[in-house]
Amino acid sequence: MNTDDVRERLRAVEDPDLGDDIVSLGLINSIDVTDDEVSIDLALGAPYSPTETSIANEVREALGDIDREIDLSASVDRGVPEAEDPLPKVKNVIAVASGKGGVGKSTVAVNLAAGLSRLGARVGLFDADVYGPNVPRMLDADEQPRATEDEEIIPVEKHGMKLMSMDFLVGKDDPVIFRGPMVDNVLTQLWDDVLWGELDYMVVDLPPGTGDTQLTMLQQVPVSGAVIVTTPEEVALDDARKGLRMFGRHETPVLGIVENMSSFVCPDCGGTHDIFGSGGGREFADETEMPFLGEIPLDPEVREGGATGEPLVLDEDSDVGESFRDIAARTANMQGIIHRKRQSDSQRAQPEQ
Repeated sequence: MNTDDVRERLRAVEDPDLGDDIVSLGLINSIDVTDDEVSIDLALGAPYSPTETSIANEVREALGDIDREIDLSASVDRGVPEAEDPLPKVKNVIAVASGKGGVGKSTVAVNLAAGLSRLGARVGLFDADVYGPNVPRMLDADEQPRATEDEEIIPVEKHGMKLMSMDFLVGKDDPVIFRGPMVDNVLTQLWDDVLWGELDYMVVDLPPGTGDTQLTMLQQVPVSGAVIVTTPEEVALDDARKGLRMFGRHETPVLGIVENMSSFVCPDCGGTHDIFGSGGGREFADETEMPFLGEIPLDPEVREGGATGEPLVLDEDSDVGESFRDIAARTANMQGIIHRKRQSDSQRAQPEQ
C-alpha cells in the first residue's frame, strides 16, 4: 500500500455538491503512508457539517480493509495570512444580518449558534449589536465576564457556547450612545481582547441595516459567510436586498436566506394564517439565486424559548426546533461548499507539473 494506491481508492468518494470525486476536485491536501498508519489531510472547512462528516466517513470506508490506522485531518486555505487575521483560531465567521429590525434576526443567530454546537462544533456567539444587544437575555446569561492578569476578557459560557456582548460591559438598562469611531473601537476590542480560543464557528449577530458595525466587521474580520434573515413581507424583503448588496460589494459569500415568521398556526382552530404574507423569502432566494436555508413559523414556542434562555433548537420534541436544526445543518453545509469550491477552483487553476 503506497500513496498512489490510497489516492486511487479515494476516487470512489464523491462530493455530492460539487459533482465529482474528491481526488479530481483537488480536495486531498496530502497523503502520508507508513507501516502503521495512513494520514490524510482533506480540504474540508466546515467542521461537523453533515455533508463533510459524510465525506470523511466515506474516506474511512474506502480504506476500511487495510491493516493500518487511518488518521484524518482537515484544513483549507482561508486566504488570510495568520499575522493579519484578528481571529486566527476561528475557522469560520458567520454573520447573521437583516436589512431591518424586528424580523427575528437575533433569534435566528442564537438558534443557529446553539444548533452548530449541538452538532458537536466549538462555537462562539458574538453579539455585535452595540446599541440593542439581545443575546444575553435570550440565553439567560447574566454572568459578568472575567479578566486575566493581562486584561484579556474571558467570555461567558452558556449551552456549550462562548458568548460576548456589549450588554455584559454596561449597566443592564443603560443606553449605549456612541458615534461611529467609538463603535469601531469597541468592536475591535471585543474581538481582539477576548480569549475566544479554538472555535469551529463564530456566529456574529449584527445590528439591523448597513451601518458602521457592518462596515467595520467586513473591513477588519475575514467573514467566511453571511446568513440574511427576512420575513415574507415586501418591506422586509426590500431591506434584505440592501443587505445582500452590501455583502456582495465586500465579496463576502452569502450562505443563504432564512424566512422568519412564515405563517401562524392557530393552536385553537388549527388553521394557518399568513400574517406577514407567504413565500417571500423563498421567492427572494430564487430571484437572487441564493440558497434558501429554511423558514421558521410564527409560533409562541419561539418567544417562550427566548424568554426562558433555552434555545428552541435544543428541544428535540419541538417541530419548530426541528426547523432551526435544519437551518443550522444547511448553513454548515453551505459553508463547506464555499470552502471546497474555492479549494477545487484553486487546485484546477494551477498548471500541471
